[in-house]
Amino acid sequence: MLSRVAENLFWIARYIERAENIARLLDVNYYATLEGAGLFTQQWSPLLAITGSQEEFKAKGYRADSRNVPNWLAFDPSNPSSIRSCIAQARENARALRDRISSEMWECINSAYHKLCFGTEHVLPNDELHQYCVTVRDASHLFFGIAFATLPRDQGWQFLQAGQHLERGDALLRLLQVRYKNTGEKAVAEALENHRWMAVLKTASAYEAYRKSKARLEPRGIAEFLLLEPDFPRSVRYCAETLCAALEVIAQANRSGKRDALREVGWLAAKLEYAQIDQILDLENPSLEQLLGDFNAVGAAVYQAYFSN
Repeated sequence: MLSRVAENLFWIARYIERAENIARLLDVNYYATLEGAGLFTQQWSPLLAITGSQEEFKAKGYRADSRNVPNWLAFDPSNPSSIRSCIAQARENARALRDRISSEMWECINSAYHKLCFGTEHVLPNDELHQYCVTVRDASHLFFGIAFATLPRDQGWQFLQAGQHLERGDALLRLLQVRYKNTGEKAVAEALENHRWMAVLKTASAYEAYRKSKARLEPRGIAEFLLLEPDFPRSVRYCAETLCAALEVIAQANRSGKRDALREVGWLAAKLEYAQIDQILDLENPSLEQLLGDFNAVGAAVYQAYFSN
């Protein structure tokens, strides 16, 4: 497979998954501020840390409030990771692959582009952020569902899987990294701890799955579920194992001897398979930061192995 085609498929998946993750983050945080009855006045700023865009946001001179943060993360074209930018980039990559993806996939992403990237000026003034975020989430589910139903299980499919699960694992680690650092704060934060961790579960679309297997809402149990649960499709471990499986198929099809990406992700998957939650949270071996660095190393290795030529 041409490196250009592989890279476009990889990044289509990353962009669409990123748009969905940001939409979930915005939607859950929006409802948390409403349900917190004024106690969540500072809860828009952490979203910038979770998405890794706080420096760019500060450089614009914006104030982290209920207008500026959603506008920056959803609609601002100068933010390369905004929902609007992600959908536009995904569409551009898909447009270059019209002969490689199914017509239904193109129609889905093209429709999402026109719905989500234009005429959005009314969303925040009319208090329609929830509906916008639901539309983003549904567009992502539809796209990946169509891909599942229509794409041959060749290298293109594997690169799509790799991009989606690399992005998903990275986003969840960033979420846990920021939220877990705030655990144990006194006063108001202690009183609202359950509420905040319920929001973490909902952001990862894991609330119902967690409550079916766990009785109590407590930070350590939630972190263990989101990091190490082997059967939950949004856990970090599941993402690493799915990413490993995709890169293994790709490596077998490319006899070039470039196996650095497979070694990186294999080591990451093994860490998560055998790690215990105490090792990660208490001993920090590996730490959340190290696991996030491992995901970034896999992404860099994939680029060097398959896209840099």
